[in-house]
Amino acid sequence: MPKTVMIVDDSASIRQVVNIVLKSGGYDVVEACDGVDAINKLGARKVNLVVCDVNMPNMDGLTFLKAIKATHLHKFTPVIMLTTESQESKKQEGRLAGAKAWVVKPFKPEQMLEAVSKLMLPN
Repeated sequence: MPKTVMIVDDSASIRQVVNIVLKSGGYDVVEACDGVDAINKLGARKVNLVVCDVNMPNMDGLTFLKAIKATHLHKFTPVIMLTTESQESKKQEGRLAGAKAWVVKPFKPEQMLEAVSKLMLPN
């Protein structure tokens, strides 16, 4: 059974690129356009990993990260932040909120697949 990755990004083109990269790696993909959409789509669904932007409307990535880490079902779900933010203070905030990795856009497809396979939860 393929593992499922959720992509949370307000940019449709970024979601599309990440989707293509992840599907080429054999993963199932669920997309969300911001933190609110992601929480609604997550619900009781099990995902093996989340790739999330930081700067988004409605609910930003760090708020979303804190929200899912506070739930029983998604407390241990690994989250990779994929963002243009490269300041150490933002990275530190992400780590404290529970992010497992911080990838700065633009990213290399092999870099994304390597991070995903390293952090992926088993089914």
